[in-house]
Formats: sequence, C-alpha cells, structure tokens
Amino acid sequence: MAHIIVIGAGLGGLPTAYELRHVLPREHRITLISNQPKFTFVPSLPWVGLGLKSLDQIQLDLATIVPRHGIELILDAVTAIDPKAKQIQLQGQILDYDYAVIATGPELALDAIPGLGPEGGYTQSVCNPHHAVLAGVAWEKFLADPGPIVVGAAPGASCFGPAYEVAFLMHHVLQQKGLRSHVPITFITSEPYAGHLGIGGMANSRWLMRKFMAAREIELMENTAISHFEAGAVHLADGRRIPSKYTMVLPPFRGPRFLREVPGLTDAKGFVPILPTYRHPNFESIYAVGVITQLKAVEPTPIPTGAPKVGLMTEEMALAVAHNISLELGVISGLQLRPTLQAVCFADFGDTGALFLADPLLPDEAGHRHRALTYNGIWVGWMKSGFEKYFLTKMRLGWTIPWFERWGFRAIGLPLVEPIAPSPELIQVNG
Repeated sequence: MAHIIVIGAGLGGLPTAYELRHVLPREHRITLISNQPKFTFVPSLPWVGLGLKSLDQIQLDLATIVPRHGIELILDAVTAIDPKAKQIQLQGQILDYDYAVIATGPELALDAIPGLGPEGGYTQSVCNPHHAVLAGVAWEKFLADPGPIVVGAAPGASCFGPAYEVAFLMHHVLQQKGLRSHVPITFITSEPYAGHLGIGGMANSRWLMRKFMAAREIELMENTAISHFEAGAVHLADGRRIPSKYTMVLPPFRGPRFLREVPGLTDAKGFVPILPTYRHPNFESIYAVGVITQLKAVEPTPIPTGAPKVGLMTEEMALAVAHNISLELGVISGLQLRPTLQAVCFADFGDTGALFLADPLLPDEAGHRHRALTYNGIWVGWMKSGFEKYFLTKMRLGWTIPWFERWGFRAIGLPLVEPIAPSPELIQVNG
C-alpha cells in the first residue's frame, strides 16, 4: 500500500486528490493537507473584491466534501518537508509518505515593493480570499468618498488577468453609480505592452486591451515599474508620482517558505522544477501541480514578468500526475503522460468580457502557437459565472475532468494530456 500526500486544497490540490482517488485502488491511502478550511474558486475573487459577489458563494467546506470521497483530510499547516526521508512536518504531527504532490499555490511576495499589500501597506489585491474581503471593505469606503484609482501589476508579477478584470469592472460599477466622471483611473503594468499577459500576447490581445482602455478613458501606462507606495500615491521608478485614493496592484508570487528552505527542492523564487511528467528532477517521490510549478517566461522583458498557470492547465497537470503515479505503482500500464498546457480564460469586464484561448499557453521559439483566439462580448461574463457554478459542482461531486468534459475538449481539438514517447536511449537499453 502506498501513501500519497497532496499539499494544498486549492484549484490544483483538490482536483489532484480526486483524480488520484479515481485512478488508484482503495488499498492506496490518499491524504489531503490544507491550511485553509475551505476551497475557494479563485477566479471569482475580483467579483468579491468589488462587492459583486459574497465569498461564501464561491467557497466549499472541505470537511464536508473531502472525506466522503475516500480521502483523508488534515486541516493543518506544513512547516517543513524532507524529500530524502519522505516526511512532512505539520504543526501537530509528522507524516511519512511514498509520494508527495506539492500544490500549495503561491505565497504573495508583499515585501518586494515598500508599501505593497493591504496589511502594513497601502494597496489591495484579489489574490486570496482574505485579501479579496479586505479589498471589498476598502471599496465600500472608497465609494462613499471617491477619488483617483490606480490598478496594475508590480514588477515580477505573473498573473495579469485579474488586474484587467478589476480595472474594467471598476469602470462599470462607477458608471452605474454615476461616479465615473469624478474618478480618474490609471492602469500601470509591468508588461512590455497591455495584453502581453506574461506569455507574449495572443491573437489580438494587445489591440483589444488598448481598445478597451481607450473606450473607458483609462490612462494606460505600459512597461512601467513601480518603486514604492505611500498613502494616497503610487511612486514610479522614473520618479513620477501618481495620486491614488484606491490602489489595487497584483504582487509577485513565490513559493512558500517551507519549500524554499529545502536545498535543491526549488529555484530561487521557491518554484518547483519539474520534468515533463511533473515529477521533480532530483526527488523521485515529489510531484508538483499548479502555480507552484516552475514555468519560465516566454521571453525576457524590460521589466521582469512571469508566466501564468491558469486553471485548465492546472487540471491538465492533475490528470498527468495521477496517471504517472498510478503507472509507477503498477496499477496501470502504458506510457507516461504530460499536460498539453493549453489555456482557456474567461474575463468579465462588466458590460462585456474577453475569452482567451492559447494552444499551447507559451509559443514556440518562432513565436507561433497551434491556435490563439480572442473573443469578446457580454456573454463571456455569463459563461464565467456558469463555469464557476459547474466547477464548484465538480468539487462537491469529487470530479476532476469527467468523461463528457474531456470528450468536449477533444471535439474542439484540445487534448488535455498526451503520451510521452520513450527516448531512443531507453528503447535501446530495453531492447
């Protein structure tokens, strides 16, 4: 009997635990560790931050849904991991494992810029549930006494979509309340151009974002580095000072401290290096899924940016990791799998929205993808809301990507995983 531990119960960890339970016989033990009691559908946090949805509408109680699917749940914080001894230290106990899947999600690097963050700083974010709630409280106070707004992404940020969503949703809400003419909005991004998104752009994303900004009279500052924040202002690296009464800036991500403290486990930022199978190259018992995985940006940019890992990519990783672990345990036979890293993103902008499809997420060295499509319209917001409800239903039922969803992706030419062909060296040795 093998013991597989999944660390983290977010968009990566919970689907991975479910998929492992689906493919492995019950003789194998699966434990899910979470330092939070609830699962949160993170893509909906911009709505929470602007008071358009309550947090409880996008959360599920882990203690209610996880144990009934044959998975042991431990609500505790991991303080250390020892890949050589195959042990995980919690605040209350030590666990031995045969395989560990790291799916912690990111730690917010709020110390990257002075004044960054809602606690001890002067900015809001929508990167985790706690921050989204704080942003919502600050937003209500702002509406009672409005002023200039700054929205954007700090140098080193890797997930730019929520910044665009928040800026355009703010415009929509202020317009509905008759306040927009009194509130100048400035969008500051470390991207070399709006719509770059950390992936070199896709289809007409550059033109589309600039069009949306101009139509909403949002001042756009591209390729711009922020140096620090103070109460009432954002300071840029070139010395300019931008007044702001409400500031929402996405911070850089890094891996949690307990990962960074293990020699050879992560890179300098705490992200886990992976092979195509999503196993660690040096620790055979370690796999990783989601934002915590190392994914290099598509190209160097004047101001550092990272590449995002979106929800569909994370589910693809979960499928591949569960398959590869079951293959190593001898439960199934065949070839190892790798995720295809295709991305489908919904962004709600209030009176319209944008759907991005990148196949794959990162282009090749020549800058090409199989497909890169961008659509816009008010229907995108409806689709995002519908997908939120569908995803939460999947998490209640213990599904990762059910057969009909996989069939649908294949029908439109998006296989989620693909077999890894054996290397010529391996074939020669085995032959």
